[in-house]
Amino acid sequence: MRPIRLPEPPNPTIGVPEIFEGGAYSVIRRAVVIGNGSPGSENQSLGLVRALGLYDKHVLYRITRPRGGVNEWLHWLPVSLHKKLVYLIQLIRFYSRGEKLVPSPLENGGASGTSGLASVLEADVKQIVTMARQTFEKDGPLLVVASGRDTISIASSIRRLASENVFVIRIQHPRSQLNRFDLVITPRHDFYPLTPQAREQVPQFLHRWITPHEPPDRHVVLTLGALHQIDSTALRSAAAEWHDEFAPLPKPLLVVNIGWPTSHCRYGVDLAKQLTASLFSVLASCGTVRISFSSRTPEKVSKVIVKELRNNPKVYIWNGQEPNPHMGHLAWADAFVITADSVSQISEACSTGKPVYVMGAERCKWKLLDFHKSLRERGVVRPFTGSEDITESWSYPPLNDTAEAANRVREALSERGWRVRT
Repeated sequence: MRPIRLPEPPNPTIGVPEIFEGGAYSVIRRAVVIGNGSPGSENQSLGLVRALGLYDKHVLYRITRPRGGVNEWLHWLPVSLHKKLVYLIQLIRFYSRGEKLVPSPLENGGASGTSGLASVLEADVKQIVTMARQTFEKDGPLLVVASGRDTISIASSIRRLASENVFVIRIQHPRSQLNRFDLVITPRHDFYPLTPQAREQVPQFLHRWITPHEPPDRHVVLTLGALHQIDSTALRSAAAEWHDEFAPLPKPLLVVNIGWPTSHCRYGVDLAKQLTASLFSVLASCGTVRISFSSRTPEKVSKVIVKELRNNPKVYIWNGQEPNPHMGHLAWADAFVITADSVSQISEACSTGKPVYVMGAERCKWKLLDFHKSLRERGVVRPFTGSEDITESWSYPPLNDTAEAANRVREALSERGWRVRT
């Protein structure tokens, strides 16, 4: 009897079935995103998942905290301890005052026990670990992407309990024990505390309390800015969606994004007045100016700008109502002015290759000051002074942090013998 000859695997150039490339066990086809309710943090995770081609196969889980009242003072606590403390407070009120035990409002929207955001699930370590283990043979490894301080313990626990079934990526520096994750993706300025300049600013006895303590190792991916969902496909889609509103506007279109003061970038009415004066100076070279405020912009800041500019025929001020024109602005703007506090919005604008002017960078300190220094050295931003001619455009190689980080993820997976579906 002649031996049976099995067919050779197909030529890889025409597509190789997964059984010939390590089997289904080596192909990542789905992702879990763990967020904390912060749009900035979750947008980074979703941007990475999108760049990996898994956006249509991801599930969003969220770490929820009680909010409102005394809860606003308890956000520095670990989530589990925060919830237990709130429950204890409710018990005390129940027994001492006869108050009803009412579920606390959660960040997911609605109260505990209600649907909240129907598409967002409460993050549960046991549930995610069980799902990763039980579906491994059928669906392959699970990619877990987490961002935000509240997600650190859950993401690291998932890796510890299901290390053979998951690949866990942490976005933003977890401050300690980087080996709790398979990969850490974080901006270079998160390591600013290790620089000689930073250490000179901090008294010697405080050095041990400033994190991080160690330089990045081989499983840390450094970016210049924040990850996001903006790419050429997203911009083309937004350009088409917002065509009727933006195409007729006189050019050039200057988009102004105003954030809010932070601990590393403080400002108030003084910056609002400076920004308003600078905008008046460049109005002659603008066809249209569109201004957007963050939901967290202080009212005293927005009032100054609205009062001075609302009646100018060239100026449109978004009222904060849906639909949010942010994607339309990114697609149709000819130039941007952005306050220095927002790493996310600056990163998105710098991915377009269009002129980006930053307002208030001189007010920043610590690692945010280092971020702006890196941007200027790359030639992707310029300070907004009011002397600019908006009709004169300039360009630079767009920031491509998200795509570059996705490539590093693929390399790390390859070292493990895994790959993302194609």
